[in-house]
Amino acid sequence: MELHTGSKGVRYSLEIVGRTVMIFKILSAAEWRSAQAVGVFNGSEVDRRDGFIHFSTADQLQVTAERHFAGQTDLMLLAVWAEALGEALKWEPSRGGDLFPHLYRPLNCHLVDSARPFVP
Repeated sequence: MELHTGSKGVRYSLEIVGRTVMIFKILSAAEWRSAQAVGVFNGSEVDRRDGFIHFSTADQLQVTAERHFAGQTDLMLLAVWAEALGEALKWEPSRGGDLFPHLYRPLNCHLVDSARPFVP
């Protein structure tokens, strides 16, 4: 079992985390409405440019919101169980070596556990 250390010094197994953690996606309400209309979210402009859909864990969400969505309005917060995304979800190092969840396929809307308005 491969262990990793998060920014707070907590060691964890990605095998365990990938099956039990709720992950989050911030997006515009318009993007969410469009995704619901077709049943799939293909990612925001940044996601498509990077080749994957960016997600954050609960611990990473505040910094993500401040860094990438400050001052924006009409946002939504999607919550998705990581396990539901299967092998297309990869945990990859980003800010400060933290492992962020990246989805390498479109997100089927039926996999979204909850969607609610979000204010950074």
